[in-house]
Amino acid sequence: MSPDRVRVFVSPVLSASIGWIAWSGHVLALPTAALYPLIWSWARTRRQAGVVSAVYFLAASRGLPQGVANYYAFDIWPGLLLWLIASSAFVIVHAASWTDTVGWRKPFRFLVACILMAVPPFGITGWAHPVTAAGVLFPGGGWWGLLAMGTILALMTTRSWRIIAVITAGFWLWSAIHWTGPRVAEGFQGVDLQMGAGLGRDASLEHQRDLIALVRDNVRDDARDPAADMIVVLPETALGFWTPGLVRLWQRELAGFGITVVAGAARITPEGYDNVLALISPETNDVVYRQRMPVPGSMWQPWKGLFGDGGGARAHVFANPVVRIGDRDVAVLICYEQLIVWPVLQSMLHDIDLVIAVGNGWWTEETSILDIQRASAEAWARLFDKPLVLSFNR
Repeated sequence: MSPDRVRVFVSPVLSASIGWIAWSGHVLALPTAALYPLIWSWARTRRQAGVVSAVYFLAASRGLPQGVANYYAFDIWPGLLLWLIASSAFVIVHAASWTDTVGWRKPFRFLVACILMAVPPFGITGWAHPVTAAGVLFPGGGWWGLLAMGTILALMTTRSWRIIAVITAGFWLWSAIHWTGPRVAEGFQGVDLQMGAGLGRDASLEHQRDLIALVRDNVRDDARDPAADMIVVLPETALGFWTPGLVRLWQRELAGFGITVVAGAARITPEGYDNVLALISPETNDVVYRQRMPVPGSMWQPWKGLFGDGGGARAHVFANPVVRIGDRDVAVLICYEQLIVWPVLQSMLHDIDLVIAVGNGWWTEETSILDIQRASAEAWARLFDKPLVLSFNR
C-alpha cells in the first residue's frame, strides 16, 4: 500500500487521538494539540482535511452529547445532533483553508484558520483551539509566548515539522518538570460547591441562608475581623435571580464579617436576561460583569429576536473585558468563555491584576468538560503570569 493510502486511513485515527488526549482535562496534556496542524497538512484533498478536522474536534468535544442530555434531561440524540452542528464551523474553516501547495502558503493558510477560529463569528464555537497550549509551553511568555505558539503551529505544516516537533517536545518536557499552577490572588478566595442542579434554581430563603453560612465557614479566620477584607468568589448563577430582596438579605447577613461576595446571578432584562457576576458587601452592591459569550443554543439564542421572541441570554460580545473589584482590575471568564479564545485575549490587552473563572457545571457529570474549563483557564493564566481564582459548582 502506498504511503498516501496509509495516510488516508491513519490520519483520522491520529487526529482523533490528538483531540482526545489534548482535551482530556489535564493541563499538561494541552501541547498534544500542536500535532493537529501536522495531520491537517498531510491531507491530500480538501475532503481529507475536512475529515481530519472533524474527528479532531469531535474527539476534543466528546463530552457535549452527554452534557446536553444531562442539561435537558433528554436522551442523547439531541446532544449528538448539536455536537455535529457545533463542529461545522471548525470543519468548514479548516477545510476551506487547506491547500496542497508547498512553500509558505500552507503555514500561512493554517494561521488564517487559527485566527478565524479565535474571533467571532467562527470563534463563537472555537473550542479546542491548539493555541491554548501556549500557557504550558511558554508559561509567563505573554504575547511573545502566544506568537511562539502560533509559529510552532504554522511550522508544523511544513517539511521542517520533525525539527519543530523535537523543539516543542523539549519545551513541553521542561515545562512539565518545572510546572507550577497560577499564583494565588491575595485577598481573594474561590469556593467550589457541590450543590448540583439546585444551585441558582432554589429561590427559598432557607437556601440563601445556607449559602451565606457556607461562605462564612469557608473564609479564613482573619477575614472575620471587620478590619480585614476578604473577597469570596462563588460559582456562576450561585445567587439565582438578582433582586432587591436578595441583595438586602445578603447585605444584612454579611455585616460585621469583613466579607465581600462576588457571585454569579441572572439579571432579567426586557430582551431576556444577562448572565452576570455581581458584587455584594454590607455597604455596596453592583453587577460588575455581564457575560460576553453565553453558551450558544442552550443560553444564547439570537434567532428568537428575528421572530420577536425573547427569553435567552444576551451576548455582550466585546463588552467589559476588564472590571474593577476592590482595588484590582480583573478579567472575568464565565463558563463557556473559558473554552474559547477571544474573551481572554481581549482582557489581556489591558493591564489586569488577576483572572476570575467561574462555572456551574452540574450538567457536565460523566464528562471531562469542567476539567477542560479549569485546564484552559489555568493555561491562559500561566501564559500571562496572572493570579487565578476558580469557583465551580458540580
